[in-house]
Amino acid sequence: MRRPKWVVMTYAVLLLLAVATALPNFLPATLRNSLPDWATSQTVSLGLDLQGGAHLLLAVDRDDLSQSRLQDLRNSLVAEMQAQALDPKTIRSENLALLVPADDTLMAAMQRAASATATPGSPPDFTVDLSDGLLRLTLTGAGLDRAASRAADSSLEVIRHRVDQVGVSEPMISRVGKDRILVQMPGVENPAQLRALLGSTAKMSFQMVAARPGAGVSVLPMRDGSGSLPVEDHIALSGDRLDRAASAFDPDTGQPMVTFAFDRQGAIAFSDITAAHIGQRFAVVLDGDILTAPVIQTVISGGQGQITGDFTLQEAQTLAVLLSSGALPASLEVIEERSVGAALGADSIASGLVAGAVGLALVVAIMVALYGGWGLLASAILGINVMLTLTALGLIGATLTLPGIAGIILCLGIAVDSNILIFSRIREETARGANAITALTQGYARAWATILDANITTLLAMVVLFLFGAGAIRGFAVTMSLGILISMFTAVVLMRMMMEALVRRRKPARLAIAPLTGGVPVPGVVAFMRRGRLALALSAVLSLGSLVALVLPGPNFGIDFTGGVQMILRSDTLLPLADLRAALDAGVPGDASLQAFGDATEALIRVQGDAGPAMVAAVEAAAHQAVPGAMFDQIDLVGPTISAELASTGMIALGLALLAMFAYIWVRFEWHFAAGAILVLLLDLTKTLGVIVVTGWEVNLTTLVALLTLIGYSVNDKVVVYDRIREHLRRGGAAPLSEVIDRSLNQVLGRCILTSGTTLGALLPMALWGGSAVGGFAWPLIAGVIIATGSSLFVSGPILAWLAAHSPDGMTSASFGQPGRQLG
Repeated sequence: MRRPKWVVMTYAVLLLLAVATALPNFLPATLRNSLPDWATSQTVSLGLDLQGGAHLLLAVDRDDLSQSRLQDLRNSLVAEMQAQALDPKTIRSENLALLVPADDTLMAAMQRAASATATPGSPPDFTVDLSDGLLRLTLTGAGLDRAASRAADSSLEVIRHRVDQVGVSEPMISRVGKDRILVQMPGVENPAQLRALLGSTAKMSFQMVAARPGAGVSVLPMRDGSGSLPVEDHIALSGDRLDRAASAFDPDTGQPMVTFAFDRQGAIAFSDITAAHIGQRFAVVLDGDILTAPVIQTVISGGQGQITGDFTLQEAQTLAVLLSSGALPASLEVIEERSVGAALGADSIASGLVAGAVGLALVVAIMVALYGGWGLLASAILGINVMLTLTALGLIGATLTLPGIAGIILCLGIAVDSNILIFSRIREETARGANAITALTQGYARAWATILDANITTLLAMVVLFLFGAGAIRGFAVTMSLGILISMFTAVVLMRMMMEALVRRRKPARLAIAPLTGGVPVPGVVAFMRRGRLALALSAVLSLGSLVALVLPGPNFGIDFTGGVQMILRSDTLLPLADLRAALDAGVPGDASLQAFGDATEALIRVQGDAGPAMVAAVEAAAHQAVPGAMFDQIDLVGPTISAELASTGMIALGLALLAMFAYIWVRFEWHFAAGAILVLLLDLTKTLGVIVVTGWEVNLTTLVALLTLIGYSVNDKVVVYDRIREHLRRGGAAPLSEVIDRSLNQVLGRCILTSGTTLGALLPMALWGGSAVGGFAWPLIAGVIIATGSSLFVSGPILAWLAAHSPDGMTSASFGQPGRQLG
C-alpha cells in the first residue's frame, strides 16, 4: 500500500513536533529552567511520589463549628417552642449558650433531646439548666469534640471530590489527630486558589431579599463589595438540592459566570418560589456573602439558573467546583503550609530509573535476538511511543506518578505484543510461499483484528475506570488510555510505513523475519486439551485456596489502608534520607514512608501501626542509628489515604469495567468467549492475590495499581488466544472443538511465551534493584504475568470447551459466518 507523499510528510512533521515537545522532560532541571517558557510549557507534571509538592495541614474551624452547632440547637429550640405555642423571639444568645424564659414542659422536652445525644461514658452535646427564671442550653466541650471529629471525617471525601474535579493530580489526603486533615498535592502553582478550594465550606442558599432590616432578617454583604442587603433568615431553597454546576461565559457580555441545575425536587421548589415572588429580589448566598440578587421577572420552571457577577475565569471555575462537589460541614483553616519532597525519595527514584533502563535494555536485546534488524526497528518505535505518550500527558495537563509509569510500562508491553503478533503473522504468510510485499500486507491484515479487539477491550475498561474511579485509579486510566491509542498508532501505522518503505527499497524476494541466530521456529504439537479438565480443576482449587487465604490469615495491609503514626523528625545537620530510609526499613515493623519536609534538616515519617510506646521507640531507635542526635517535634495518629468511600468507588468502577469488557467480547465474538475471558481473568486475579497473601507482601496503593495492570495484561492475552480460535471456527471444517483449540494454542504458544518473556524482562530489574516502593509494584505483577500466561495456554481453552458443552445452544460455526456445524 503506497501512501501519498503529503500523508508521509504530515506524519513526519507531527512526530518531530511530538518528539521536540517531549524532549524537555528528559533534560536536567537546571537546563530545563534555562529554556524559554514556550519550550517547556508542555512538560509533564510529576506527582508527589516523584517530585514532592505542597503540604497543607487543615484544622476544623472551632469557632465556625460552634456557631453552626449553636444555630442547629436554636433551630431545634424554635421548633419545640412553636409546637408548644411559645414565642421564639424571646430566645437570646450568650457565648455558647441560648437563654429563654423558663417553662417546665419546654425544659423536659429539651432535656430528653440532650439525653439522646449522650454516649456511654461521655456527656451530651448540650446541657439544660435552670437559673434565675431562665432556661439555659449550653454546648458542651465533649459535644464540640465529637462534632469536630465527625466534620473532619465527612470533609475527607468532599476535599477529594474537589481536587479530582480540578484535574488528575492524585493528591494524598488523610486524617491526622482528632480534627485535622493532611493534604499533599503535587505541582501547586497557585497556593491561594488551593487554600480557597479546600477551606471554603461552600454552603449555598437561596433567600428572599427583605424590604427592611428587622426580626428574622440579617444584613449580608455583597461579594463584590458594592454594599449590603437585608436578607430573610428563612432559607427558601438549600444548595443541597443542586445537581450540577459548571463555569461558562455570559452570551451577552462575554463575562465568566456559573451555571447550575437543581435535582427534581429542587427544580419543583425553585419553580414554586419564583412563581410566588415575581417582581421581588432573590439572593444567592454563599458562606454568608451575597453573590447576586436579581429581580424575579418570570416563573423559572426548568430548574436551571446562572450566577453572574464580576468573576474572573479562575474564580468562576473554583466556584463551580465548590458547588458541584458539595459543602463542607464546617470551614477548614490552614494551620501549616510547607513543601515536601518526593514520597519515594531521591534514592528510590534513582534506583528505579536505573532498573527501568536495564529493563528496557533487556526488552531491546530480546527483540533483536528474536527478530534481528526488524526487532531493532520495533525497539526504536518503542522510544517514539514513549515520546508521544509524554507529549499527550503534557498537553492534557496530567500528573505522572508511579501508577502512571505502570500504565506506560503496560502500554509498552502491549506495543511489543502487537509487533510480536504482526511478525508472527508475516512469518506464517512467508511460510505459505507469499512474496515479501504480499506477506507484509497479509500479515498486517490478519493481525489487525486481533490487535483491535485486544486493545479496544482494555480501552473500554480504562474509560470506565476513569469515569467511575478516583485518585490513582483515574491517573492510571488516563495514562493507559492514551498509551493504548498511541501503541496502536505506532505499531499498526508507523511501523508498517517503515517496513513497507524498507521492503520496497530493498526488494527482497521473501520477507524472512528471522532471529539473530538459528531459524524461524515452527508451531509445536502440544496436546493442551488432553489434560484440560485437570488444568481447569487445579486452577479452580488454587483460586479457592487463595480465597480462603484472603480470609485467614488475610492480606498484610499497608499504611495506605490502615493508617498509622506520623512523626516529624528534626536534626541540626542535613538529613541523609537514603541512610534513614534503610534504617527504617530494617528496624521498624510494617510499612513506612519518608519524605523531605520543609528544609533539608527535617523529614516527615509515616509508619503503619498505633502510636504506642513500642512503635515510637522503634522509630526513634532507627532514626538515631542513622542520624545521631535527631529529635521528634511532633507525633500524631494519621488515618488511611485510601478511605472506605474511595475503596468502594474503586470496586464499583472495577465491576463496571469487567462488564464493559464482557459486553464488547460478546458483541465481537460470542457469549462463550466473553464468559470464558472474564472467568479466566477472575481466576488469574484470585491466584495472584493468593500469592500476595502467602508471601506476606504488603497490600498498598502500588499493589492495587499492579492488579489493575494485570487486568489489562490478562484480558489482552485471552483475546489474542480466543481470536485465533475464532479464526479457525470461521474457516469451518469437520474437526471437533478440542482439536481446533489445540491447533490455535500451538500457533499462539510462541507469541504468549515471547510476550511474557519481554514483559518479565522489563519487570525483573525493577523488582531486584528498584527499591522497596518500585519492588512493591513489580513483584506482584511478575507473579500475575506468570499466572496469566499459564492460564492463557492451559485454562482458557478448557473453560471455553466446558462452556460450549454445557450451554443449550452449544457453539456453532454459523455464529462465525459458516454453516451450522455443532462444535460444543
